[in-house]
Amino acid sequence: MDHLMKITDLNVVFHIFGADVHAVRGIDLELNKGETLAIVGESGSGKSVTSKSIMGLIPNPPGEITSGEILFEGKDLVQYSQKQMQKIRGKDISMIFQDPMTALNPTMKIGKQIMEGLIKHQGLSKHDAKERAIELLQLVGIPNPEKRVDEYPHQFSGGMRQRVVIAIALACNPKILIADEPTTALDVTIQAQILDLMRDLQEKTGTAIILITHDLGVVANLAKRVAVMYGGKIVETGTLDEIFYNPKHPYTWGLLSSMPKLHAKTDKLLAIPGTPPDLSHPPKGCPFAARCPYAMKVCIDHMPEYTELSKTQKAACWLLDERAPKVDPPSTIGVGGEA
Repeated sequence: MDHLMKITDLNVVFHIFGADVHAVRGIDLELNKGETLAIVGESGSGKSVTSKSIMGLIPNPPGEITSGEILFEGKDLVQYSQKQMQKIRGKDISMIFQDPMTALNPTMKIGKQIMEGLIKHQGLSKHDAKERAIELLQLVGIPNPEKRVDEYPHQFSGGMRQRVVIAIALACNPKILIADEPTTALDVTIQAQILDLMRDLQEKTGTAIILITHDLGVVANLAKRVAVMYGGKIVETGTLDEIFYNPKHPYTWGLLSSMPKLHAKTDKLLAIPGTPPDLSHPPKGCPFAARCPYAMKVCIDHMPEYTELSKTQKAACWLLDERAPKVDPPSTIGVGGEA
């Protein structure tokens, strides 16, 4: 299969206060046309650094892509200059940033912020760009777009601001849309509306989406394929059903166990004990070993290789080695069931 994007052995290091923080450590990812790939994990796992690497937004210094490829339509974006990336950003690859409160310029009218990309990348006149901006506001569900196109961000609610951010990201019909925690700052009702909007827009435009999130509920509503990230590495990948109903890595078990259950017998939420590793001194072995209740000595000393579980699922865990003891997943990972 020809992939729209293929990331191979990506390594990103931040040189901070005399230490090298290995934020992303040799990850491989693939994205196909029109699909939604979710990258999930706790804060500090490397999700946002991965997305910013794709966009060419790693600040250098202190950050640096030390090795790897990010192939977009066969061209390696790692080798692109900032000037070359300016032609890609917004036109071919767009990003919805995490906080709609700060993603918009408070001193500029909404319409002008949408028009910028249309004028720069598509060469539209100001008149045509404004007409297109009105169409985009209507597309993302902003009422009275002819009037609201001339209003400022402070005149919009948080949910409406996020819709405007999505309109800006979609303005030039990008082939890839990166959504970095697109619903984190919104209440539950607005979250559902934004997810419905993104799903509807993807069906209409065919845009591939990379969804960056720690919220597995968001993943279940939008993604078709999932990559679980921890300690700067991808520890498990699979289809949505494989990750939710047949997960194989203990970290994935922990994430699923921490989801609220609709019919749970207790209102107590489960949490993964311990803290993520210090990536200025990355562990030699499995990054999750220090927090894993099933860890063996080999987990601490040696990094596990990936085990191919199906054509679409693989996981890096020593428990999948034929010599390892048999361990069953905990009963707490049932999605939406009793706990």
